[in-house]
Amino acid sequence: MQTRPLGRTDMQITPIGLGAREIGGGRGEFAWDPQDDQTSIATIKRALNLGINWIDTAAIYGLGHSEEIVGKAIKGGERPYIFTKCSILWDAKGRTYHSLRADSIQREVEASLKRLGIETIDLYQLHEPDPDSEIEEGWSKLVELKRQGKVRHIGVSNFNVEQLRRAEKIAPVETLQPPYSLIDSHVEKEILPYSHEHNIGVIVYHSMAAGLLTEHMTKEHIEHMPSDDWRKKDPEFNEPRLSRNLELANLLTEIGYPHNVPAGVVATAWTLKNPAVTAAIVESLSPAQIEEMVMACEFRLSDSETRQIEQFLAKYP
Repeated sequence: MQTRPLGRTDMQITPIGLGAREIGGGRGEFAWDPQDDQTSIATIKRALNLGINWIDTAAIYGLGHSEEIVGKAIKGGERPYIFTKCSILWDAKGRTYHSLRADSIQREVEASLKRLGIETIDLYQLHEPDPDSEIEEGWSKLVELKRQGKVRHIGVSNFNVEQLRRAEKIAPVETLQPPYSLIDSHVEKEILPYSHEHNIGVIVYHSMAAGLLTEHMTKEHIEHMPSDDWRKKDPEFNEPRLSRNLELANLLTEIGYPHNVPAGVVATAWTLKNPAVTAAIVESLSPAQIEEMVMACEFRLSDSETRQIEQFLAKYP
């Protein structure tokens, strides 16, 4: 499988990586539908067998459970690149809070290494720029962790340009992880151009808008989601936006049909067209799903297909 250089790091990564947020299952405020751990492990192993060479997770996903499952899946095999994140924590009742304090991040990295069962994290990221007043302290701590050898590369997630500049006064930001999709493309205005200009490797998440840009999502499916699924409260999963978004998903299905690729592959391929984007995180709940999504590594939208999508977006902003 082809690979791409991730910014100024020494890593060559595949155009898609396996996202492990859903693997965390129905635990905490970041919960998705409950998942079967053995199916999750089989999905990770199938992704690696298909040639995907990186996994993205975070401590908060499933309140540590996602990292534990990733650790079990990679044990004893050829290790992929492991990317994880810090700064969102939870209390005894599963309620989340944020901290970028140095001592907190030190405890987090030790816990993540233990759950993952590895000695070094390939990419360690500040999950959120929250609290904003602690950005400099948190970023300085990641620089220290890199010097210690606990992490190989450091990056950020969900930062704006002003916050990136603040961090770069301390040390270069190697990677950025922003949301980017046909439904949420706000990063095109400033963040992606800045990252491209400064050789910051960009790995985007939510390229399929948390499953909304797939043929599997319907109004009925959303109605039957568990009450604690965060998508139930998202405006894009509710009217008046929902009908428009499902119509967009139908268009992607129509574009993909002649190529025998699903809507999610088309949606992800659209994000990969942007020259600032190195790779996209894809969530898969089964070996069959990742077998479908791996096609995004090779599928390319034609100019006419891109125009179809652009015309829809212009008509239904």
